[in-house]
Amino acid sequence: MVTYEFEPDNLKTVSEALDIAEDATINFFKFSSAQWNRYRYEVKTVSSCGCEDAPEWAFAVLHKGFSEGDESFAPSSRRDYYFICLQDHRILEAVFRDRYLELLPLLVYVFTHELVHIVRFSSFLQRFIVKPESREKEERVVHDTTHRILDKLTVPALGYVLNSYRDHRICADSTQESVQGIPS
Repeated sequence: MVTYEFEPDNLKTVSEALDIAEDATINFFKFSSAQWNRYRYEVKTVSSCGCEDAPEWAFAVLHKGFSEGDESFAPSSRRDYYFICLQDHRILEAVFRDRYLELLPLLVYVFTHELVHIVRFSSFLQRFIVKPESREKEERVVHDTTHRILDKLTVPALGYVLNSYRDHRICADSTQESVQGIPS
């Protein structure tokens, strides 16, 4: 079985997609720069950090922890820190499998989805650890919010991603009759 990793050119696209997703999320929630800076996170890939514990359908998984240096603080003083772990092999497999699916708009979608989770967790709109039935409800809320954020954005081929992933966790592949899960 062939396993894919992001190449240097892909990493430029990852960075561009994150910038677009951040701007769209900031604008949707009407955050100032100072407000946005309270949401602490970083992006990793399977190839860079080995975050391989994602479900087989996920394009990304979100981990919660504390940044280095926070360990010495009392638990009540620590600030949450999130890690968006991209499953680069799954993302690239989806792009290679579907000739209409492009990397940039797919990553914009994945990042926006994960950033909405971060906003909701950090704002105490949702607990990070919940029962499966609550997790599914949260996924639907985040999925719908992600679509509202990206619906008016003018990124080439983003409409195809939004249409393909309009149903929660399901993507009808235009070149095959298979299904693939969405992020988170």
